[in-house]
Amino acid sequence: MTSEIPRPLRPLTARGRDEPHRVASPLELFFDLCFVVAIAQAGVQLAHAIAEGHAGEGILSYAMQFFAIWWAWMNFSWFASAYDNDDVLYRVVTLVQIAGVLVLAAGISRAFEHHDYLVVWLGYVIMRLAMATQWLRAARAARGPERTMALRYAAGVLLCMVGWTGLVVLPEPARGWVFLVMVIAELSVPRYAEKDFPTPWHPHHISERYGLFTIIVLGETIAAATVAVKSGVDEHDALGELLPIAAGGLLIVFAAWWIYFVVPIHGHLRSNRQAFLWGYGHYLIFASAATIGAGLEVAVTQAVHKAHISTLAASAAVTLPTALYLLSVWALHARHYKVGITQQLVLPVAALLVICCTFLGHGAVLAAGLVSALTVAVGVTLTARMAAGESRAEETAPVG
Repeated sequence: MTSEIPRPLRPLTARGRDEPHRVASPLELFFDLCFVVAIAQAGVQLAHAIAEGHAGEGILSYAMQFFAIWWAWMNFSWFASAYDNDDVLYRVVTLVQIAGVLVLAAGISRAFEHHDYLVVWLGYVIMRLAMATQWLRAARAARGPERTMALRYAAGVLLCMVGWTGLVVLPEPARGWVFLVMVIAELSVPRYAEKDFPTPWHPHHISERYGLFTIIVLGETIAAATVAVKSGVDEHDALGELLPIAAGGLLIVFAAWWIYFVVPIHGHLRSNRQAFLWGYGHYLIFASAATIGAGLEVAVTQAVHKAHISTLAASAAVTLPTALYLLSVWALHARHYKVGITQQLVLPVAALLVICCTFLGHGAVLAAGLVSALTVAVGVTLTARMAAGESRAEETAPVG
């Protein structure tokens, strides 16, 4: 983060990959907060769809909306890690991207309820035009392979933006195929653009950006659950029924935070191959974390008898995304720092136990929360024992 007053215009050149003390800027934090507005809107619609008994349709729509949100956020985050020069034009273009995500958020309800993607598409177009502008600025300041890479990014972003118009102009039965094809196309752009010259993203900065977004998503989960519990208590005087859900949900979110931040992942991000897998895989981490909040809303709605689903389905709305979160964090994040089979099995076994909690009726959410808390306790204990063993080994090692 720069402490200088931003200049009106300066070359958009690459920043150093080994730049010391690289942290997220206030603009990046503002960017993240505005994206969570869209995530919150998608979560509300998902909770409503599940509570009304339309889980399959709701999950599919949620996956589509969340991909647009996540992909636009991720593209900017990696670009900013490599090229953020914090001049006035850079800030203005970034604010345009923020405006785009707010337009997208305004169209999410129509996309869910009426399969009308016009407003969502318009918001996405605004974000992607701004992103292409940033890449063209980078290309103007670059030379050789770096310039080619930036131009490939700009062209790929613009071509994919055109492809997404299929969600607006094609008949509804074809839109699922349009989405599938365009997801593949979007994911292919970075691999193609960087095949000859990788962007100089900053490992510590990018890991911090992902960590901050995880915190914001988990915060939105708590906010959504709190609103649902408050509504249930105020309108239905159902504190006794909702207290176990509130306690279990809080334990789940606390454990989710702890498990994600227990390892310093930036040391693992040493190459583009590792970074692409880790960065792309966070779609599951972010989406499952946000879905936990929607699931807690569903559980509350069902507990006060306002949902048209069974207790089992309401419990699954919490336990399944929790289990997916645990498995995703283990696969992409935590397993790189686990030593021995016992440590490696903690999160997968916890995910299995959380799924089993689904069948415990009204106590399912509380049970899942207790399992999550126990998972943290086991992980801390195993780490402490390993550290103590290493300390004893050093003390008893022969000198010389």
